[in-house]
Amino acid sequence: MVSKPKELLEELSHAGPHDVLRGNLALAGLPGVVFTPRSGLGLPAVAFGHGWLQPPGRYRGLLAHLASWGIVAAAPATQLGPLPSHRLLAADLRTTLDVVTGVRLGPDAISVDRDRLGLAGHSTGGGSAVLAAASGGVRGVATFAAAQTLPSASAAAVRVTAPGLHLAADGDLVAPAGGNAESIAKAWGGPVQYRKVDKSTHLALTEGSHWSQRLLHGKPNHRTQVLVRALFAAFFLTHLTGTDKYRPLLETDVKRAGIDFSRDALPVAA
Repeated sequence: MVSKPKELLEELSHAGPHDVLRGNLALAGLPGVVFTPRSGLGLPAVAFGHGWLQPPGRYRGLLAHLASWGIVAAAPATQLGPLPSHRLLAADLRTTLDVVTGVRLGPDAISVDRDRLGLAGHSTGGGSAVLAAASGGVRGVATFAAAQTLPSASAAAVRVTAPGLHLAADGDLVAPAGGNAESIAKAWGGPVQYRKVDKSTHLALTEGSHWSQRLLHGKPNHRTQVLVRALFAAFFLTHLTGTDKYRPLLETDVKRAGIDFSRDALPVAA
């Protein structure tokens, strides 16, 4: 029996069936964090790009949530200063995927399948994830409040053929949707979906307190965090594991996050 989207949203709003382990990417030579299920072979993996001035620890709930659903989730702690290189963060996201696929993770048998990789990010980390995805080799990209980068994330999006899910915050005064997440989504080369999250701000996905909140508009919002976790989990489980169980959720409007725009793919030039 196919579950209703509301039931799937409720299911994915809670932690998954896996116990979660937390590790340090620095042990493999790259500053950052990694969350994994306690065990599993041939797991999918996602590299997550942090927002401007935001340490990866502000996304630990999202990363742990993905791990609880069987997805290795890692975030590099690089380019944290006020003048970050988006190109280098994109390169670090690619390196993060290389690390989690190439080193032993956890005390038990944990391995990542190189054919089941994804990218995600928030703010300029979302834009950097798009830059990284333009090189190919990933099966899905999900962002929240994605911001334009240098070089342009919108220009890079044209070259991304993997499915994309882009969530914008309706109250975002830092990276307003029109010139950022929406622009990236409409330039996307592959299948894409764009949703705007109601009653949400640029920093809604972040957790805890941080000095950067004195500079940036918005604050953490638990309801937005739960919604984004569920939609990201549905997206990556669908596109990285091949299951169709959660596809109905991705194809339906949900409360606070209706589908504003979707397209199968850009037409291929003759």
